[in-house]
Amino acid sequence: MCGIVGYVGQRSVQEILLAGLEKLEYRGYDSAGISIQGESGLEVVRAVGNLAALKAAVAEQGAEGAVAVLAPPATAGIGHTRWATHGRVTEENAHPHYDPDNRVHVVVNGIVENYMELKNELQAQGAHFTSETDVEVIAHLIANDLDEHGLVEATRRTYNRLRGHYSFVVQSSEEPGVLVGARKETPMIVGRSETEQFLASGIPAFLEHTRTVQALEDDELVVLTADGARFMTADGAPIERETQEIDWDVDAAEKGGFETFMLKEIHEQADAVAETIADRTVRPDGVDLPELDDELLRGTKRIIIVACGTSYHAGLIGRYAIEEWARVPVEMDVASEYRYRNPVVGPGDVVIGITQSGESLDTLAAMRLARERGATVLAVTNIMGSQATRDAHATVYTRAGLEISVAATKTFVAQVAVMYLLALRLAELKGSLSAERRTELVTKLKRIPHDIDAMLEHGTAAIDRVAERHFDKDFFLYLGRHVGLPVGLEGALKLKEISYIATDAYAAGEMKHGPIALLDQDTPVVVVATDSPVLDKVISNMQEVRVRGAHVIAVASEGTDLTEHAEETLVVPPTDWMLQPLLAVIPLQLLAYRIARLRGLNVDQPRNLAKTVTVE
Repeated sequence: MCGIVGYVGQRSVQEILLAGLEKLEYRGYDSAGISIQGESGLEVVRAVGNLAALKAAVAEQGAEGAVAVLAPPATAGIGHTRWATHGRVTEENAHPHYDPDNRVHVVVNGIVENYMELKNELQAQGAHFTSETDVEVIAHLIANDLDEHGLVEATRRTYNRLRGHYSFVVQSSEEPGVLVGARKETPMIVGRSETEQFLASGIPAFLEHTRTVQALEDDELVVLTADGARFMTADGAPIERETQEIDWDVDAAEKGGFETFMLKEIHEQADAVAETIADRTVRPDGVDLPELDDELLRGTKRIIIVACGTSYHAGLIGRYAIEEWARVPVEMDVASEYRYRNPVVGPGDVVIGITQSGESLDTLAAMRLARERGATVLAVTNIMGSQATRDAHATVYTRAGLEISVAATKTFVAQVAVMYLLALRLAELKGSLSAERRTELVTKLKRIPHDIDAMLEHGTAAIDRVAERHFDKDFFLYLGRHVGLPVGLEGALKLKEISYIATDAYAAGEMKHGPIALLDQDTPVVVVATDSPVLDKVISNMQEVRVRGAHVIAVASEGTDLTEHAEETLVVPPTDWMLQPLLAVIPLQLLAYRIARLRGLNVDQPRNLAKTVTVE
């Protein structure tokens, strides 16, 4: 989720980089840095914390006159705001990174999966590393080839040695006024004008300077100088890239061109999952969670998950996965009720608090109670340095980036991804899943971001039809079984939150124990019917709904024919049945979104709700 900015032109670069990073700070805020091409070579300023810390460091060093980079006429440079993956949050691990001779500086968004292999090779040749990150290997590799091949070819050769998903920008003291960018599966946009060029993770970083853009595609490189840009493939073949004029206003720029933050964040879910799992799924047959103690996990006998709202639904999916794969009993509790029922918890128990903000009062209170009684407390949160991280013994971060819309979308899928990682790690340590099965699950989990992108690119025609037919209804019922139940609960919550339609969600088998009385010929019933061992049972429930005249809308895996049981089917790509929630929730988010928009409502700021609940 890191943010990247690069500039080469005629103006002083420092202010441009800092302003650009400010527009991208939502992508990461645990450290930041800039590197610019000063009169004495490449100079870098880095700081731990948000962008304000970097600005203070720049001001301080400028006042001391310690770095030539802070004085004109520096007109080229790169900047970065970091969301930590490899390496702790320290100044040494902040970007930009560089080689020992300070000839090559690089900023990266993403993960280099084979960095240890490359690092071992470089260390065998005598290289010395100054950080714990995967990124530093890029600077070393380019520097090694710099004298023989020059910056562009050295960058291309290095790019072809890397595995993972990343974009990066590099500059060298040997070739002033040149930036080289590369992309593999993470965003990189070029901003163009006659006398200056930009590179960034997102258009808002340079929108105030130019509205002419070019997209860098996967396995492509771009070379920028003040007077132009040239593109090439990873094989070195030159390519032409059309320019596009952006007509966004400032507000639209903040939303990435989407009409609302919620829609933007729905479309960021592939990145949120990819960033969350990336460096943790490098091994094909397992998961690494260095944040957690293996001996603690290996000895875990009971897990208790506490959470509220959307985080509660993510925890429910985690319960199913942990019990299915790791065979550890899991209790799921609403955090706001947990501390008031005098729970039986203590030494030997592992309590997991899930909170996207890390500041939800009820979840924090439940975690503190468990810790006071001797349990080991883990936090799953999106915000570094939040209260949950201070109250817990250990933390596993989601990496969804800043979420603006009140209704959670990308933080939900990131939380679910973390719960899958935890379940797989437990299963490996306890020996409850074979290596073959772990490999299958890891492979399919890594495929999920591609599947999400494919769903969002495929179009929403069926969702639009359902929304237009039912947006004025007074009541919806959602049904699901097994992992489909929390998906239904989350889909129903989204509809309640942003459309203000009365909505209920039930375990499908419970429908005939009461909720079926609510059905009539005007009732839309949304059923999560993805591929699973209980699909036949779900279909029976759908039939019970149909014979009472209600309208069945099914969410189903591609290849499952439900035409006899549903009026409309929202199709999701096939994957392992336990992983389906990551895909099945997306059409339900979009359905709620479309209905709310048809009703003319503000989806980003629904009435009576706040992003973080810090009161009881």
